[in-house]
Amino acid sequence: MNHAVIKKKFALSIFLWSIIVNGLFLGCTQQGAVRATDYSGFLEPTKELSQTALEVVKEVGQTHYVRHELDDRFSSAVLDRYLADVDPMRSSFLAGDIQGFERYRTALDEALGSGDLKPAFILYNRYRKRFTEQLLYCIDLLEKKNQPLNFDIDEKIETERKNAPWPADAAELKDLWRRRVKASLLNLKLAGKTTDQALDILLKRYRNQLNQIKQIKPEDVVHIFMNSYARCYDPHTEYLPPRVSDNFNISMSLSLEGIGAVLQNENEYTKIVSLVKGGPADKAGQLKPADRIIGVGQGADAEIVNVVGWRIDDVVQLIRGPRQTLVRLEIIPAHAADEHQSKIISIVRDTVKLEEQAAKKKTIPIERAGKTRKVGVIDVPTFYHDFKNDRARTDALRSTVADVRRLLNELAQEKVSGIVLDLRDNGGGALNEAIAVSGLFIDQGPIVQVKDSSDKVSVLSDPEEGIVYAGPLVVLVGRTSASASEILVGAMQDYRRAIIMGDQTFGKGTVQALLPLNKGQLKVTQAKFYRITGDSTQNKGVSPDITCPSIYDKSKIGESALPDALAWDKIQKADYKAWPDLGRAIAKLNLSHEQRAASNPDYIYLKELADHIQAVSDKTLVSLSEDVRRKEDAQEKQWRLDHENKRRSAKKLPLLDKLPDNATDMDNATVTDNQTAEPGIDKDPVLTEAAHVLVDYLPLAPQVK
Repeated sequence: MNHAVIKKKFALSIFLWSIIVNGLFLGCTQQGAVRATDYSGFLEPTKELSQTALEVVKEVGQTHYVRHELDDRFSSAVLDRYLADVDPMRSSFLAGDIQGFERYRTALDEALGSGDLKPAFILYNRYRKRFTEQLLYCIDLLEKKNQPLNFDIDEKIETERKNAPWPADAAELKDLWRRRVKASLLNLKLAGKTTDQALDILLKRYRNQLNQIKQIKPEDVVHIFMNSYARCYDPHTEYLPPRVSDNFNISMSLSLEGIGAVLQNENEYTKIVSLVKGGPADKAGQLKPADRIIGVGQGADAEIVNVVGWRIDDVVQLIRGPRQTLVRLEIIPAHAADEHQSKIISIVRDTVKLEEQAAKKKTIPIERAGKTRKVGVIDVPTFYHDFKNDRARTDALRSTVADVRRLLNELAQEKVSGIVLDLRDNGGGALNEAIAVSGLFIDQGPIVQVKDSSDKVSVLSDPEEGIVYAGPLVVLVGRTSASASEILVGAMQDYRRAIIMGDQTFGKGTVQALLPLNKGQLKVTQAKFYRITGDSTQNKGVSPDITCPSIYDKSKIGESALPDALAWDKIQKADYKAWPDLGRAIAKLNLSHEQRAASNPDYIYLKELADHIQAVSDKTLVSLSEDVRRKEDAQEKQWRLDHENKRRSAKKLPLLDKLPDNATDMDNATVTDNQTAEPGIDKDPVLTEAAHVLVDYLPLAPQVK
C-alpha cells in the first residue's frame, strides 16, 4: 500500500474518531443545562456546498498566477489561515482545542481535493460553541455588575493578539474576556457615557453578537473556509458566494446608492479599506482608510446600532439605502490614541457620478525673490473611462486621458511654470487610461509589462506618438496610490520624466479576473505588473525621489501589510530610451526641500504628527485603570494642543486655550476641519511643498525637444 493511500485512511480514521469526541464534548457547555439552550446546535455541510468547494479548488488551482501543489505543506498553511480567519484575536479557542486540530494539519489537502468539508465544520462548530459560551459569560457579568469590573485595579490588556498564545484553559479564557468587557466598558465611560448607559450599550452589543452567531448558516462556514484556502495563494484571490457576489457587482457598477466605501472585516470590526473617489464619504471628508465602523444609525435621530462582531454583508446592508437619505456612522478613527475616542459622523447617501471622479486643475502661486511663479496642479483621483458612451459613440464620452489632455492645454494657456500631477489616494482604475495618460508626457515607448501564469510577457506601450506636455513635472504620490496609478508613477520615474514626491506607494502589482461559478463568483489573480526596468511594483510599490511624512502606518496599510502577498521580483527590462539622468537634480532638490521643511511650521507639524501617530499605533498594551486612562487621555489632548499652538506661534497666529470638543482624531495635518479654513493655516502643506520643489526644479530640468 503506497504512502498516499495509508495517509488517506489514517486521516479518515482520525476524522471519524474526532466526530465522536467532538460530539460528546460539544454536547454540554460550561453554563449548565439552562444556558445550553442558547446554543443553536451543529452546522453541517451539504452535498451542494461540497460541490461548490470542489469547483473553487479546481478553478483557483488551474487559473491562478502561482501554481501550488495541494500537499501537506499547503494543507498546513490553510489550517493556520483558517484558524486566523475564524479566531483572529485568539480569544475563543483554547490551547487544547488547537492541539486537537493538529490532526488536520496534513489532512486538509485530501479534504479539499475531495470536497470533504467536515474538518472545516468540526473546527467552526468548536469555535461557535466557545464564542457563544464567552458571550453568555459577558452578559452574565454585566447583568450582575460584578466586582471583577472594578476600574481602580491597574490591570492591562493586550489589544493585538494575533501572535499571542492561545488561552491555556477555561479560567484563562474567562479572564481574557473579563478584561475585554472591562476595556469596552471603560472606553464607553471615557467617551462620556454614564455607567448605566455603558452597561446597556454593551449588553446590546453582546446580545446582538449572540444573535449573529446563531444566524450563521452552513454556506457562511464554506465562505470562510474557501477564502482561507484561496488567500493562501494571495490576498486578492477570493470566493464570492451569491449574496456577496451580488454586493460586489453592485459596487463595481458605480450605481450603488450608499456612501461609496470599500469595507472589510478585521477582527470584530468593519474596517474602511478605501473610499470611492467622488462618492458621498469621500466628499464628506470625515472617513479615512483604516477607520473602524462600530455603529450605524438611520436618519438624524434613530438609535445607533452597534455592529461590532457583525458579518460584513449585514453591515453593508445596514449602511446602504436610498439616495438623499442620511446615515450616521460611529467610528474609531484609524489614528485615534485610544479606542474610546470614537466619533459619530453623518453622510448623505448618493450615487457616485463620473463627473465627481473627473480630473481637476488649479494653480498655486509661489513667490521667489520678488517674483511670483504660477504652478499648475492636476488632481487625478482615479483612472476612469465612460464605456457606456464610448460604445454609443456619443459626444458625452468622458475619460481620464481626454480630461487631462484638456487640462494641460488650459494650464498652458494660463502660462504656468510647471505641472504637479497629484495621484495621492488614486487607487487605480482603467489600466488603458493610466497608460494613455503616461503617454501625454513622453513621445512613445513601453509603459508597463504584464506577465501571466505561463510566463508570457506582454509589453503595453504609449498608444500615440508625440508629447502633449514636455515641461517640468512633479508627480505627488501617497501610501494609498495603488495599482494603475503605480504604473504611471513607475513609468515617469523610469523614463526620468518626472520628480516623484511623497510616500512609498501601496504596492499592488497584480491583475485579477472575475470568473463565474455555479454558485457565486471567483476573483482570482492571473497576472503581474512589471515596470519597464523589469522591477515589479508588487509588494514594494514605487519609492519616491523626495520623501514626505505620512500619517499612514505601513504595517497596516499597503500590500506588504497583507498576509501571503505575492513577493517582489524582477524580469528582463523592456527596450526604452530614458530622458537625461536626474541624480544630481534630485540631490539638490532634496537639500532645498529639507532646508525649507525644517523651517515651515505647517510641515513641521505634519512631521511631528506622523511620528506621534506611529508611536500611538505601536502601543498595544492598554491600562484598565480609569485613573491611569484619564491621565493618558489628558496627556494626549495636551500634546495636540501644545503642537497646534507651537505651529500657531511660529506663524504668529492666535493661540488656543483648549482643543475643540470634536477634535478626537489625528488623521489630518490640522486639528479640525473648521481650522483648516482659517487664514494662515496651510490645509495641504505637502502639496504646497510640491509646488516649491517644482519651482526649484525649473533651472535643473532637462531640455528635451
